[in-house]
Amino acid sequence: MCKILVFAGTAEGYALAEYLYENQYESQIQAHICTATEYGAQRLREREGFTCSGQRMDGEQILSFLEEKGFTHVVDATHPYAAQVSANIRRACQKRQIPYLRVVRERTGEKESGQVHYVDSIEAAAAFLEDTEGNIMVTTGSKELAAFTRLHQYKERVYARVLSLPSVAQSCADLGFTGSHLICMQGPFSREMNEAMLLQWDCRYLVTKDTGVAGGFQEKWDAAQRTGAQLIVIGRPTQEEGETFWTCKRRLQKICKIPYRPKVSLVGIGMGDGGTMTIAGRQACREADLLIGAGRMAEAAASPGQQVLREYRADEILRYLLEHPEYEKVAVALSGDVGFYSGCRSLMDALEKGLPGEAVIQALPGISSLNYFMAKIKKNWDQAGLVSAHGRECDLIHQIRSRRGTFGILGKARGIADLAQKLCDYGMGSIRLYVGEQLSYPQEKIFSARAEELTEHEGDPLSVFYAENPAPVFYPGRIRDADFIRNAAGEKNVPMTKEEVRTVSLSKMEISEEAVCYDVGAGTGSLSVEMAMRAFSGKVYAVEKKPEAVALIKKNALKFGQDNLEVVEGTAPEALEGLPAPSHCFIGGSSGNLREILTVILDKNPSVRLVINCITLETLQEAMDAMQKLPFTDVEVVQLMVSRAKSLGRYHMMMGENPIYIISCTGGRVQ
Repeated sequence: MCKILVFAGTAEGYALAEYLYENQYESQIQAHICTATEYGAQRLREREGFTCSGQRMDGEQILSFLEEKGFTHVVDATHPYAAQVSANIRRACQKRQIPYLRVVRERTGEKESGQVHYVDSIEAAAAFLEDTEGNIMVTTGSKELAAFTRLHQYKERVYARVLSLPSVAQSCADLGFTGSHLICMQGPFSREMNEAMLLQWDCRYLVTKDTGVAGGFQEKWDAAQRTGAQLIVIGRPTQEEGETFWTCKRRLQKICKIPYRPKVSLVGIGMGDGGTMTIAGRQACREADLLIGAGRMAEAAASPGQQVLREYRADEILRYLLEHPEYEKVAVALSGDVGFYSGCRSLMDALEKGLPGEAVIQALPGISSLNYFMAKIKKNWDQAGLVSAHGRECDLIHQIRSRRGTFGILGKARGIADLAQKLCDYGMGSIRLYVGEQLSYPQEKIFSARAEELTEHEGDPLSVFYAENPAPVFYPGRIRDADFIRNAAGEKNVPMTKEEVRTVSLSKMEISEEAVCYDVGAGTGSLSVEMAMRAFSGKVYAVEKKPEAVALIKKNALKFGQDNLEVVEGTAPEALEGLPAPSHCFIGGSSGNLREILTVILDKNPSVRLVINCITLETLQEAMDAMQKLPFTDVEVVQLMVSRAKSLGRYHMMMGENPIYIISCTGGRVQ
């Protein structure tokens, strides 16, 4: 059982009281809250299970109270200027040998500005204002308001903001502060509220204490800066030692064994200037105990004085949250929309696996660059291809070639120039590109031009594009043999895997859109091209040793617009060194090195999907021998015999092609 006495009266004190209240039953906490006034106690009296008192106590009364109630811990969250009260609480705890936790506010420091004047006391502030003209707003409370009655015409010049208690209003009225010059309100006050009051009463001066972030000092500072009012800051009487609100909360969490149940919001903040955040996302960031994000994301989403962790790596974010259970509400600022090429998915997975089971994790979308940019250029995107080359490889050429419209995200200063040059290389220089840079920022730039006009464009890395292709070339699902280039000028035809064989072989390969494929012995590249069309978000490596065939593969890749097809000149298996591990592999020619090639491929990926085409019985025997000795499963052998009709006058005769043996299998080696 934890019996905790909290001396409140500040925002931190009330927040700690609420924290203990919310966990009192599950963690067996008994708490008593002391405030300096009855008004403060009223804020907590409605809480079932709490006991509260609302009167001042001197040192002896505090000591007697500790002896009577038997508290195990004392939290001192009194006002930073209540130095004597804190001294009394500390001495009483020392006498009773009760652990004492002092909550101190981080000093804001002396901000350099011609609009700020620092003084040591209320009396010094009043003395400074004696020789000035203009209205004054005083926010230091009713107890020290008498010091300002020394000012000439103080009843007309001074506007006092005090607590909304009858006794306070009466004491201020006794000093001569009445009507519109007496503002009875309960904080906290936003920057907008402070600004409105300064403007309403045309105040040229704002008197405040350095109450730190929790005491609303930043909001007063910002309001004074925006309205041109001079800030009169009364420094603190002493520089205390103690714990921040957050470290104290963490201590209480450990002392009382309070379970950690964080609520984490993954917030898409749009383009980055804050104007493209949703209301729900902005609210989650504003209410967060801790805001997490990389540089520009954190800057766009953080509130003044908010606790901020500048981090984007999922494992580091998880580690920090587990080490800091005092942060119950957390917002992670992510660029754009959490569902559009965002780091949200990997972070969501890490948090769901690593945080306690009672953690609540939600994703809140922002306005994506897609939504924003397409609206700016007045284009629909419901049928557009969506791609991102920001930090990843993708075949932009294939997307643009096969669609009427393609939206993409780039990540390099020469991203547009490189794309434009590739479009020209593939015969698409006339395609119009709409370009957006620094979207939503003051330096935003949106324009359009033909690709051939942008090959030297130096832009911003934060750029997007929309490519408009009036004549897309759709992949038909079948390419005729005659469509491929089969010879260079004056050269004989290079051998090519025929259409029917390609169809069956590709079916057996089961290629996915993100596959990494090898075509070993690629010949004209007919199979490589069709692989690349299927693996449009992946990569195809066409391995070929004959120079004339290498030239043809490059020509066919260019003809069919397959930018994700890379030609590797050389003999396998040596030519495979340095290539990334394949998910799929086709072997059409091995130059007698089949066993060695298969061994290398299995070393790269033990679960590779493999198809081998054999024409001769010797090659078939070599392949089957390898299937038995190497770890392959699901081995299937198909003999394909194709005949084509040939016209003989008014008759047609079926002419047979060479039979082909198609072997398909999957690597079965245990990793």
